[in-house]
Amino acid sequence: MIEVDRLRKWYRVHRRAPGLAAALRSLFHRSYEDVKAVEDVSFSISAGERVGFLGPNGAGKTTTLKVLSGLLHPTEGRVAVAGFVPRERARGFLEQITLVMGQKQQLLWDLPPSETFLLNRAIYDIPRKQYDATVAELTELLDLAPLLGKPTRQLSLGERMKCELAVALLHRPKVLFLDEPTIGLDVSMQATVRGFVRAYNERFGASPRSGEEPGRAPRLALTLRPLVCESVERPVRETGQALVSAALSLPPAAAPIDSAYRGLSTSPGR
Repeated sequence: MIEVDRLRKWYRVHRRAPGLAAALRSLFHRSYEDVKAVEDVSFSISAGERVGFLGPNGAGKTTTLKVLSGLLHPTEGRVAVAGFVPRERARGFLEQITLVMGQKQQLLWDLPPSETFLLNRAIYDIPRKQYDATVAELTELLDLAPLLGKPTRQLSLGERMKCELAVALLHRPKVLFLDEPTIGLDVSMQATVRGFVRAYNERFGASPRSGEEPGRAPRLALTLRPLVCESVERPVRETGQALVSAALSLPPAAAPIDSAYRGLSTSPGR
């Protein structure tokens, strides 16, 4: 589903001293330095996995997610998501991914979330029957019924984040990227958001294990595999701890939202 091999992302940044004289000198002579945002990151994520991407500020987590979603071009390395090269931003790729950022919003501020839902339905050309079924499922999971008719500006931060998650999943993407979705939320709302991510993945991303005998109830296989990004010098390592999800791969958009997904296998990250 997601393959990253020796990813590097560097920025060329202009540096100058403060003051008018330094500003004038910079018009004719500028000093630059390379900033290593991401350095030599490699990992692999299979369909159905919930993977936490953890690390301190400045370790390159957001930059990596932006590269995976096609918002940034990598300096070096190979990146593939759902069989596409993200930086090409092909239509088929954009239909299969979504990115939710805790500090950005796509809800229309003066209109209720239901209006943003309809806008995204038109953008993604979602069939009415599929749209109605998806909204019903997400409304049940996130308890959105009291919120859909209120103007976005009248919703609390936690209520807006629940609506942001819902609108991001309307087109049934295969891959959901979450960048600090619980930032600024209180403890109870953080638990609600994390519980939704876990419940949605278990409900729609789980699958029967291959090789089961006919007539037997399928055993559901799910993994949660954190990747710890410590610094650009020591970019990625894996742990066995159960931590918060940052990237979530989901069933194909073409499959009904209430149907089980086919065989799931997990591949270890490098």
